[in-house]
Amino acid sequence: MIKPSVMVGLGEVLWDLLPSGKVLGGAPANFAYMANVLGDQGIVASRIGVDPLGNEASESLERLGLTTKYLQQDDQHETGAAEVEFDSAGQPTFRIKGSVSWDYLQWTLAWEELSAIADVVCFGSLAQRSSDSAATIDCFLRNTRSRALRIFDVNLRQSFYSADVLRKSLQHANVVKLTDQELHRVSSLLRLNEDNEETLARSMLREWDLWLVCVTRGARGSLLISETETVEHNGFPVEVVDTIGAGDAFTACFAHHFIRGRTLVEISEFANQFASWVATQTGATPRIDHLQLQKIKACNTSL
Repeated sequence: MIKPSVMVGLGEVLWDLLPSGKVLGGAPANFAYMANVLGDQGIVASRIGVDPLGNEASESLERLGLTTKYLQQDDQHETGAAEVEFDSAGQPTFRIKGSVSWDYLQWTLAWEELSAIADVVCFGSLAQRSSDSAATIDCFLRNTRSRALRIFDVNLRQSFYSADVLRKSLQHANVVKLTDQELHRVSSLLRLNEDNEETLARSMLREWDLWLVCVTRGARGSLLISETETVEHNGFPVEVVDTIGAGDAFTACFAHHFIRGRTLVEISEFANQFASWVATQTGATPRIDHLQLQKIKACNTSL
């Protein structure tokens, strides 16, 4: 039996305030939850306020089967939240509160120990909008083992990113995952001066000595680019409820299979299948029992 891998979602935990009500979110938390669902040890490394939303976040993570051991508490700043609206295609727009608890991540002995045992760390640009959290994330990534998979899930939100944050994050990463829209925005900020997705991805691959660039295309599937391969997937037709968390599910499924040595063709199939299912659910952390997981896997019995 393959030992579960330690997969850390590093950064923000927040409440997504949807038209239908609030659900727990934040890309790192979504990633950790989906890693747990797939059989790995998903861990959230974040910070919440000492307030009702923080208490509820902690309780919700525990109900989802996630440890709160690495969830810092802040008695000076409130728990994060984001107002979410959807367009006709189920694509979300976020209005994220500023100066909240996850803007003040602290480098602690517990986090130092966690970073040293992590097999996978998934981090993004949003939690680096503050200098405090950016410095802590830098320490965490520097302390990982050289063979650890460090996934930069770009996750551009509002104006909470810069060329400097992108460059520094790419220097830490060995895999970058971003949407097709983010690819063009990032390429413009970093002046890569290429004209299509594959050449842009290859430019990033060479410039930052990455193992892989993952480009998600929503309903149109994905593009995976390594030094030697280009793998495209056309996606799966589904009835979309909302797309929140679908990209995080893709990332968790990718990581789960990548560190087990699956081929890029297999990984592409598995990750698109899993992400498509999440898009048929409400929120980023839908309940998935064993039977549901087997149904999701049904298109590929080797998943």
